[in-house]
Amino acid sequence: MPKTTAATIWHNPACGTSRAVLAMIRAAGVEPRIVAYLKTPPTRAEIAAAIAAAGLPVRAAVRAKGDLYKELGLDDPALPDAALLDALAAHPALIERPFVFTARGVRLGRPAERVAEILPAPRGA
Repeated sequence: MPKTTAATIWHNPACGTSRAVLAMIRAAGVEPRIVAYLKTPPTRAEIAAAIAAAGLPVRAAVRAKGDLYKELGLDDPALPDAALLDALAAHPALIERPFVFTARGVRLGRPAERVAEILPAPRGA
């Protein structure tokens, strides 16, 4: 099956889940546009749009692992979404990963299988 470029992934090559999702996309016959979001961070507006398009609460897109999450006080459940978005924009390492964008929708690849919902249907399906 020929590869298409009908997807974009916000990718962190150091993340096992991100690598697994990238492999899943490629196995579906899609060669995605890879955005190394730690090197080329999305804007606050792009982050907010991705979260909304994925149908997630903002907090679900915040990576809670690592010291920075607690250092910035992001574990406070009373923090408003605006403060969380500001933190994500200022510190892209806090963006949960990977976000995948296709014509069929946007998904946060946690668990990785969620991405299959927006990949092209197999031929003959």
